[in-house]
Amino acid sequence: MTPNPPAARAARTLMQALADLGVADVVVAPGSRSAPLAYAAAEAALPPDHPARDLRAPRLRVHVRVDERVAGFLALGLARAAKARKEPRAVAVVTTSGTAPAHLLPAVLEARHAGLPLLLLTADRPHELRGTGANQTTEQVGLLAPAVRLSVDVPAPVGLPDEERDLRNLAARVVAVALGTRDHTPGPVHVNLAYREPLVPDGPWPERSADGLTRVLAHPGTPAGAELAAFSDVARPVSPPDGVRTVVVAGDGAGPEASVVAHANEWPLLAEPSSGAGGGPNAIAAYRLLLDHPELGGAVQRVVVLGRPTLSRPVQALLARPDVEVMVIAEQGRDWPDAARRADQVVPGVPGSLLRGNLGAGLDWLGRWRRAGVLAAGAVADVLAAESADAASGPLLAAVVASSLGPQDVLVVSASNPVRDLDLVARWEDPPLVVANRGLAGIDGTLSTAAGLSLGLGRPVRAYVGDLAFLHDAGALLMGPDEPRPDLQVVVAADGGGSIFATLEHGERRLAHLAERVMATPHRADLGALCAGYGVPHRRVDVDELPAALARPVQGLEVLEVPVDRAERRALTGRLADAVHVALADLQ
Repeated sequence: MTPNPPAARAARTLMQALADLGVADVVVAPGSRSAPLAYAAAEAALPPDHPARDLRAPRLRVHVRVDERVAGFLALGLARAAKARKEPRAVAVVTTSGTAPAHLLPAVLEARHAGLPLLLLTADRPHELRGTGANQTTEQVGLLAPAVRLSVDVPAPVGLPDEERDLRNLAARVVAVALGTRDHTPGPVHVNLAYREPLVPDGPWPERSADGLTRVLAHPGTPAGAELAAFSDVARPVSPPDGVRTVVVAGDGAGPEASVVAHANEWPLLAEPSSGAGGGPNAIAAYRLLLDHPELGGAVQRVVVLGRPTLSRPVQALLARPDVEVMVIAEQGRDWPDAARRADQVVPGVPGSLLRGNLGAGLDWLGRWRRAGVLAAGAVADVLAAESADAASGPLLAAVVASSLGPQDVLVVSASNPVRDLDLVARWEDPPLVVANRGLAGIDGTLSTAAGLSLGLGRPVRAYVGDLAFLHDAGALLMGPDEPRPDLQVVVAADGGGSIFATLEHGERRLAHLAERVMATPHRADLGALCAGYGVPHRRVDVDELPAALARPVQGLEVLEVPVDRAERRALTGRLADAVHVALADLQ
């Protein structure tokens, strides 16, 4: 074999460039055509004292997963960890050709809508083999569009003098686009890399070089609040002399700014669990059950929106009301959250006037919401306390999980009912870090995301998921013996199917003979046997036993299965709403 064949040399050069540009983690799924990238990543992961380590190789953390969908969501979790550390980094994923890149699409879609920087390095056959019926060859160029921010097709290297410089320049460009360096719109980038045989490395690594590594500086952007009025002078509501009755809605990823704005102006804060703004004196408990009260939700004249609210139909109904003025604060991206198409203003940062405060509505507006939140929380707790342990509900389980968490903890919560139950019952003065894949709110990839978050943060993580979300991503439990293992405890709400549909129109009695099969999708899977097959510890506990299990430190990978009732979900939803309605009769 010729020393340093072009494919191996190009892959090594690319790994050097990515490391120099801040990439620290590479997730590899196996395959032959991607061998140049996989070997380069593996060599870069060798410890410093390994006899085969080449000093010209960069230092990278490598994670290997058999399933490309798992690999994609693991990378998503690693990217979320970097974002949580306030050190955004692009995370690379390596796949082979054929069907492999297609399995990345779910994670890519989530990354696009969540604004997370992924580099999708998909190996491909050289151009002369495309369209010839060659094994594992399809049209990969554009396969992931329009979900990616940029798609690049890189011809197979042949050893020309400028190829390495071109690769470094390409790396600088794709990392900058993934991070949103220039346009503040981070997201996934697809780099399709063609390689010809030979595909395995031979000889030393190339010398590291900065030639072609263009420095891409951040665009200064528009100063937050510069010359922006806090509100429109032609607002639809008629402002009373003592202020406008305003609430702050904090959706996924809103950040602490939402809490700051609410506190500065004495406004109620309606914060989703993954907003990063929960807790504090302005956060209103069980807020979605208060929005139909005429003196609370019915009296709102203005909403300030931060993050991306998606959990609650009552919140969406509030944002769609023609008599409510809506201001959306969207700091990055070309899009902004406005599903009702009624936003009056979209601003790129929190206006200074909102941070200065003193815009409160008066008339004890915040106090009324606080008292209502206390009454609602008490009513919800009373209803849940009447349940028995052998027929526990999802909200009760969520309350137990929430009560076990402190500000130093990390929780990943799956879509559908778990995150909504948490939204209803969580009471945190100083909240934990709560992460949810709300970009597209899918149940897929939750365990892989949690594993990536734990590995990226270097901290224990708990995941609270439904049994369908668990089964959907069971492949995340498969890890090779040499792979770093996350400290991850998974709490599974096991209700034998999908209970969220019972709370929607699909739960109407007239549809029961159809919806149970095609909406709830019941199953009889043995989660304990499944975990045993993967070599993962599993315990089945009831809700009364769960606090003791959650009190132990999270070490390694463990699954706690908690049986919950699904049959009474719709009735429970009605009882909770009725109890809150009765409690609010005492609102002063």
